[in-house]
Amino acid sequence: MKKKSTDNFSKFSRHKSNAARKEQFKQEKREWKKEREEFFDKKRSQNAKPGTAVPTSTTRPQTPDLMPLNKFIAHCGICSRRDAAELVKFGKVKVNGVIITEPGHKVAAKDEVKINGKKIFLEKNLVYILLNKPKDYITTTDDPQGRKTVLDLIRRATHERVYPVGRLDRNTSGVLLLTNDGELSQKLTHPRNEIKKIYQIVLNRPLEKKDFETILKGVELEDGMANVDALAYTDTKDKTQIGIEIHSGRNRIVRRIFEHLGYDVRNLDRVMFAGLTKKNVERSKWRFLTEKEIRDLKYFGKGK
Repeated sequence: MKKKSTDNFSKFSRHKSNAARKEQFKQEKREWKKEREEFFDKKRSQNAKPGTAVPTSTTRPQTPDLMPLNKFIAHCGICSRRDAAELVKFGKVKVNGVIITEPGHKVAAKDEVKINGKKIFLEKNLVYILLNKPKDYITTTDDPQGRKTVLDLIRRATHERVYPVGRLDRNTSGVLLLTNDGELSQKLTHPRNEIKKIYQIVLNRPLEKKDFETILKGVELEDGMANVDALAYTDTKDKTQIGIEIHSGRNRIVRRIFEHLGYDVRNLDRVMFAGLTKKNVERSKWRFLTEKEIRDLKYFGKGK
């Protein structure tokens, strides 16, 4: 009878070792990458105008005035650097009329960059400041009567001319955005965008149940119906403390709702505006928005 001692393992001995297979995979990957670069170099040559140099990720020397393409896109407020890199890799981006597929390709501010055919612009000196407004400050850039304005609180923040987005009356405190980005300001104040705001209110007396229900149904004011999105007692033991969510931007709308029903608003504080809160920002203090917060504001409501 024949022995099968070695035959049982012969099929394994014919297989390549893990190291050999890894090396083969690396070689195939390098060949694939080389073919890919050759393909796109050929495409760039076909798209380039006669007599012009074909830009690639290595045609420009690195200088302080240049930045990677994905960083450029992110600084235009389009998306994050990671998402921008994906746009570039998928061939969605053109620089000076030529498709670029390398996220690290260096571009200058004067270059024409388009995403899906739409030109984008590098945003310069745009400032976004979140202020936790105190009482007794007015939200205007200048006051003929010489009263304190919110600009007095952020005077050392920037040399750029910024202005408040929307208004908080003199006796209302809380979240206030100041910027010099006119397009964003218009978006956040336009009624059709229904930007959400949340206020915390202290009344002179407990809010009665019937008035609570009336507010939820809508209150008819002199300039039309005032509707709220949500209403709640913030302290079950103290029904003078109310939380209200609203998207209307009408003047003094929150105060007028309660005053219409016979209540005096002793304290009104905006705790949220367009997703921004005053967390970790003390009263009268300010901070700059993060890049993520700016992107979120620019695309606020697009997922509705």
